[in-house]
Amino acid sequence: MMSDNRRSKTITQGVQRSPNRALLRAVGFGDRDFDKPIVGVANAHSSITPCNIGIGALATRAEAALKAAGAMPQTFGTITISDGISMGTTGMKYSLVSREVIADSIETVCQGQSMDGVLALGGCDKNMPGAMIAIARMNIPAVFVYGGTIKPGHYRGQDLTIMSAFEAVGQYTVHKIDDEELLEIERRACPGAGSCGGMYTANTMSSIFEAMGMSLPYSSTMATEDAEKAESAAQSAEVLVSAIRKQILPRQILTRQAFENAIAVAMAVGGSTNAVLHLLAIAHAAQVPLTLDDFEAMRGRVPVLCDLKPSGRYVATDLHRAGGIPQVMKILLAHGVLHGDALTISGQTLAEVLQDVPSEARTDQEVIRSWNNPIYAQGHLAILKGNLAPEGAVAKITGFITHKITGPARVFESEESCMEAVLAQKIKPGDVVVIRYEGPKGGPGMREMLSPTSAIIGEGLGDSVGLITDGRFSGATYGMVVGHVAPEAAVGGTIALVIEGDSVTIDPEQRLLQLNVSDEEIERRRAVWQAPAPRHTRGVLAKYAKLVSSASKGAVTD
Repeated sequence: MMSDNRRSKTITQGVQRSPNRALLRAVGFGDRDFDKPIVGVANAHSSITPCNIGIGALATRAEAALKAAGAMPQTFGTITISDGISMGTTGMKYSLVSREVIADSIETVCQGQSMDGVLALGGCDKNMPGAMIAIARMNIPAVFVYGGTIKPGHYRGQDLTIMSAFEAVGQYTVHKIDDEELLEIERRACPGAGSCGGMYTANTMSSIFEAMGMSLPYSSTMATEDAEKAESAAQSAEVLVSAIRKQILPRQILTRQAFENAIAVAMAVGGSTNAVLHLLAIAHAAQVPLTLDDFEAMRGRVPVLCDLKPSGRYVATDLHRAGGIPQVMKILLAHGVLHGDALTISGQTLAEVLQDVPSEARTDQEVIRSWNNPIYAQGHLAILKGNLAPEGAVAKITGFITHKITGPARVFESEESCMEAVLAQKIKPGDVVVIRYEGPKGGPGMREMLSPTSAIIGEGLGDSVGLITDGRFSGATYGMVVGHVAPEAAVGGTIALVIEGDSVTIDPEQRLLQLNVSDEEIERRRAVWQAPAPRHTRGVLAKYAKLVSSASKGAVTD
């Protein structure tokens, strides 16, 4: 029978490792500790963002639980940036880049230190996929602990989230609210610690990881500031030590079945478009075949069951009280769209984990609908193709009335130039806004476009204006918007060839994104198109631009 320290004994056993042990003694190891498994605690705590400010306490609780379970924890930091704080600025170019930095840093420490397992804690949007990419690459026992969601703010009887503040900018611009109301929304939108409260990217990814079996049941919708979140962190540590002893490895969990389960849950909860990009990247790291077409196939099978912001009424804490992700999964399992035999980090199958969860949601709540009374009959994340996106694009088709739009293109070479036009009220009903050169290579970094989309919503144009981009959208975005257009403009994709006033069609029902110009004219334009000079020639953005793949492949760098 192999020992539990099968990796770390490389640095702790034998005469030649006396210097290694000397260094470990300096950080707290005693004579009896060198035979214990060493577990990395990848701690994304920071005071940069409310998403991560509560993680340090969770890491401390997890460390104590790891020691009590017979392991030796070693905590190390990994980075984060705040998507919300960097939103609308050039700093947002670093957001998706940070996913790769996080993945690389966790892999570097765990492999460099020969760790036997890793407990990763994250809160803001890129912490989660970054950690999971590393976990899938390394394939050592691992568990993900979500830092938790923020509680909603309140103003005039309404729940507030960060999206309320972004939309308030548009409302202020068209004089729907005054200075005082704008300030009150700003003051109240984010009342404490935790990730943004709607079914935005962070809560989408935490829900997905629970569905995949890499996080504990109910953990994905707990509030950061509630005692149960710390208790869940401790339980996660105990489960991880058990997984090390049983050698339950991530790639035994992150199977094709798990990815299909994740997509189903993302559809059912009305999750972020970013889930598409991140699941493709995690699948790449786990060596599991996954394409955009798999998302479209699942969309036809799964209704939207949860009435959650940004387009719905409720927040993640409401979902938690209504039964959380286990309740959503049990409904999906009962209707044959989940793989119940998929393995989880506890060693149980998904069906075993959900055994005591009722097959129908409680009738005393309105957050989770029944299968026969969904918010939408089909999933909300549609994959569009056409001459504007032959590799594919991602549309979030919830929360608006219009289901098709054909209109004149309003072309912008950056997010900033578009935002100027929106705030100057130069975008009119029927327009199709095109924001390009914001893709993975062209941005570089594939910025999210929450500022212009939320301003359009705030100005009351959400049902009458379309927007397409080779960049991304925030999980808080909704409306007639299409992102991840591939190939992107920087590599000569058709989006680079659109001219102001061209007719453009967005038709989610037909899964079509079309430039209504003849093939001959498109080829004429392509023949004279020239790639722009790189926006960055030094540093991390330059390196990223050289390595990054198409959004249709997950924007991976390896």
